Amino acid sequence: MANAEDSVEAPDVGELTPPDRTLMGPGPSDVHPRVLRAMSTPLVGHLDPSFVEIMDEVQELLRYTFRTDNQWTIPVSGTGSAAMEAAIGNVVEPGDTMLVPTNGYFGGRMASMARRAGGEVVEVDAPWGEPLEPADVSDALAEHDPDVFGFVHAETSTGVLQPNVSELTAAAHDHDALVIADSVTSLGGVELRVDEWGIDVAYSGPQKCLSCPPGASPLTLSDEAMDKVLSRETDPRSWYLDLSLLEGYWGDERAYHHTAPITNVYAIREALRLVAEEGIENRWDRHERLAGALKAGVEAMGLEMNAPDDYWLPSLNAVRVPDGVDDGEVCDALIDQYDLEIASGLGDLEGEIFRIGCMGHSARPENVIYVVTALGDVLESMGADVDPGAGVTATRRALE
Repeated sequence: MANAEDSVEAPDVGELTPPDRTLMGPGPSDVHPRVLRAMSTPLVGHLDPSFVEIMDEVQELLRYTFRTDNQWTIPVSGTGSAAMEAAIGNVVEPGDTMLVPTNGYFGGRMASMARRAGGEVVEVDAPWGEPLEPADVSDALAEHDPDVFGFVHAETSTGVLQPNVSELTAAAHDHDALVIADSVTSLGGVELRVDEWGIDVAYSGPQKCLSCPPGASPLTLSDEAMDKVLSRETDPRSWYLDLSLLEGYWGDERAYHHTAPITNVYAIREALRLVAEEGIENRWDRHERLAGALKAGVEAMGLEMNAPDDYWLPSLNAVRVPDGVDDGEVCDALIDQYDLEIASGLGDLEGEIFRIGCMGHSARPENVIYVVTALGDVLESMGADVDPGAGVTATRRALE
């Protein structure tokens, strides 16, 4: 029996009461009440027959949302970065060459993961805030003859949506390269057609346009990509993310590999049901309409978008920070005064842009009006040359 002198006082931690924020940053986005309710339903085992049925439903819903017939379509147990590492760490084998254009922060992360997987990475330098030019990609493919080509479809760090995806994938396939697409900020928010556009591997995160808590992250692989995974000469460096092992759990066998995050699978199932009920094309249209109203508002108040209209990303709006204003102070004021989250820039654009999300359940008219109103008021209070009233008027007009 322990001596009284050895006893340790237990921490006095109160009930969890997080603040009720409006999430209009680069993620996470607001979670739909139905998703939260799904997470509070009874837990079952990860091999329970009822959970196996749920797994089948999630896979079918993911195929619909990705616009693919890929058999190998799953939620990876982990955040979007886990799905990213599962994609790159399995498809890229030691000695493979991967071509990665680094025109944003997350292109750089793809390159870093490919190196850790033992790949030889060729980076195609492109200016931050601009899309890839198909001619430049074609030239790089011809010069380096890579095994894998990766690109970011929706670059969260710059607010750029990559156009001409089919041209990029066709060029890669002409050189027998598999294509990996980062769709973390595009899945469920902007047009994405995995099969039609010739994407071999796509990964995403649930906490952005799907408005789901992070923890089960979408991944899809074509037959060609999965053939490469299953014919590797070496094991992937991660046991946990080894897709040849996960295939036994998510494939027909349903063999034990790890304990799935059951409540997160419940959550993504309900989030994907909401996508299907709305209709994926309608959902793309909603994001573009509401983000267009946000864009109209910030431009009317006197601010400038980082990305030109031709490749503006509706789900993540990068807005230039006006002269004489500290972006961090603005973000802090929005949290303190409005319980409203937006974010500052990353990497090369640190201190130069605000990143304002318009994703999933957060993409609602009242939220768009709120963020334009609050941003205008805070900027004006800090001496920026803005017209908050004009911004709100333009936003409301765009929503009519």
